Amino acid sequence: MPDEQQLIIESPVGLLRLRSRGDALTAIEFGAEGRVRDLAAVAGLSLALQAAITQLGEYFAGNRRVFDLPLAPRGTEFQQAVWEQLAAIPFGETSTYGALARAIGRPGASRAVGAANGANPLPIVLPCHRVVGADRTLTGFGGGLPIKRQLLTLEGLRLEGDKVLPPSDGQGLLPI
Repeated sequence: MPDEQQLIIESPVGLLRLRSRGDALTAIEFGAEGRVRDLAAVAGLSLALQAAITQLGEYFAGNRRVFDLPLAPRGTEFQQAVWEQLAAIPFGETSTYGALARAIGRPGASRAVGAANGANPLPIVLPCHRVVGADRTLTGFGGGLPIKRQLLTLEGLRLEGDKVLPPSDGQGLLPI
C-alpha cells in the first residue's frame, strides 16, 4: 500500500487536516486538533500534500477558482458519481440536491445525494458547500453552516440569513 501521510494546516476556516495516499489527496477534515505543520519545511511531504497546501492557500487568498489536484476519495460507486458532479459546480455558483440527482440519472434520489454529499471526504476541493436546498436555503455541511456561509461568501455569493440570494446579474445559480 502506498505511503499515507497527513498534516494539519491553518486556514481562514480553522485548522484543516489533509491526508494523502501515494501521490493522491484522500481527505480534508475540518476541526483538526494537533500540531500545525511548519509549511516552510515541506521536504518529505507527498506531492499531493504539497500541491494541496499551495492550491488551498491560493483559493483562500481569492486567487484560485478551480483545483487541479490528484484525488483518491474512497466511497461507493454512487458516492463517486455524486462527488464527480460536485466537481462540476463552478466557483461562485450553487446547485441543489435535486439537480445533482438528475445529473447522475437518479432523479428520485435527492436524499441519497444529500447523504453522499455529507460523506464527501474532500470538502472545498469537491465543493459540497455549493449545494443548497431547492429553496436556496443553506443545508447541512460537515464543517458546519458558519463555514459553509464563509466559503460561499468567499466565492462572491450573497446571503441573507440562511438563504443564497439570486444574483443580480442572473449568474451564479444552476437550475433547480
